[in-house]
Amino acid sequence: MPFGAHETMEVHEILNEKIHLINQLGHMVGETQNYQVRHMIERHLQTAIQAYDQMVAYTHDYSAANQAPQPYGMPRMSPQQLQYGLHNPAPMLPQPEHAFNDQQIISALLLSHKNSAKNHMAASLECADPNLRNMMINGAVTCANQAYEVFLFMNANGLYQVPTMKDHTAKTFLHAYQPMHAQPHGQPMMPM
Repeated sequence: MPFGAHETMEVHEILNEKIHLINQLGHMVGETQNYQVRHMIERHLQTAIQAYDQMVAYTHDYSAANQAPQPYGMPRMSPQQLQYGLHNPAPMLPQPEHAFNDQQIISALLLSHKNSAKNHMAASLECADPNLRNMMINGAVTCANQAYEVFLFMNANGLYQVPTMKDHTAKTFLHAYQPMHAQPHGQPMMPM
């Protein structure tokens, strides 16, 4: 069974991205000083290797179609556990001549997962093959959940602060949207 031109190019891009992610994660594991960060990176590295191997196997001989691992699980968290607000954020600037510290490593990990989630989802939209499409969607969900896990660590440690606006401003803005079932026969309410 052949692959289409679009999906072939998208798979090429994702496999290339996975190679660089695996290399990057392998380097990060050896550089980080924080045990929690190291353990998280090791888990993410194993997941990336499994996804890479699965996609390679499928593109070689369709053998991995029924062996798709489940996406990386969503970390359990309630909104009340998140830290909101800015609390004296540290200045940020490029430091190209220095070795990465743990904060730079965890920030790079977050950005890698966020970008990979976007790239996987965009690739899924170009896949005609249902198994490739499913691998891409699972990859997007995995990367999104891994990015959230990294965010939670950063947020808990004051490394990712969530800006806020006044509560009444947010509610006023978002409460402008009304449910359709509030109007008879699905007619939208006309503004006055």
